[in-house]
Amino acid sequence: MVPKLKRYQSDFEYSYCLGVYPTLELITYQPQAVLAVLLHSKGSKNQGVEKIRRLAGNLQIEIQENDHQVEKLSQRGNTYAIGVFQKYAMRTNPQENHLVLVNPSSMGNLGTIMRTMLGFGYQDLAIIDPAADAFHPKVIRASMGAFFQVRLQNFRSFTDYWGSQANHKLYPLMTDGKIPLPEAILEKPYALVFGDEGSGLGQEYHQYGTSLRIPQAKEVDSLNLALAVGITLYQGWIQDQRE
Repeated sequence: MVPKLKRYQSDFEYSYCLGVYPTLELITYQPQAVLAVLLHSKGSKNQGVEKIRRLAGNLQIEIQENDHQVEKLSQRGNTYAIGVFQKYAMRTNPQENHLVLVNPSSMGNLGTIMRTMLGFGYQDLAIIDPAADAFHPKVIRASMGAFFQVRLQNFRSFTDYWGSQANHKLYPLMTDGKIPLPEAILEKPYALVFGDEGSGLGQEYHQYGTSLRIPQAKEVDSLNLALAVGITLYQGWIQDQRE
């Protein structure tokens, strides 16, 4: 049953993905969660919209053509499709390598990181609360629908995560990390741990596993979180290709 649709709030039991490509990703990878698809008349000749119609029809997903609703929910004039979906539970795979984000606050960064993860072969994301709402439409749009292929799990604290994933080797990324990232040999299964956008990880994280640092010029004190994560995931991916 499709709920009465309103602008997204974090306490809703449903969310939206805004745009044709994210909606296709939703239908393809999480079809059981789809409640409905909203379409705008301006997208009637869009090839992606035609594909949405076919996929939704095959899966008997409700399609609603409602320009006003699309414009109201997206607040953008170029949104042709919105996927409405029920929020669903996810768990990280204990056998796979993890990315751990401690208190991430930027929804744009969070979505970008999800897309970067898939690009380098990672699907498991642990988020330590408090953090940005991963189900927010802004996160899903920034991920370009990669959200729907990620296994995401929230934890109340880093020690809660650590206690439940004792088989993972921990590698906190810190500006004063002990080992330069290019020299690190990551022992599987591992968890790459990053702090928030403002302050990074506190000094107490040196006690967790082996701290790493990304070598950089002295003109800046640190890198943007999404960029730092991308560099590190690429290094892990390169190591995997050589094995």
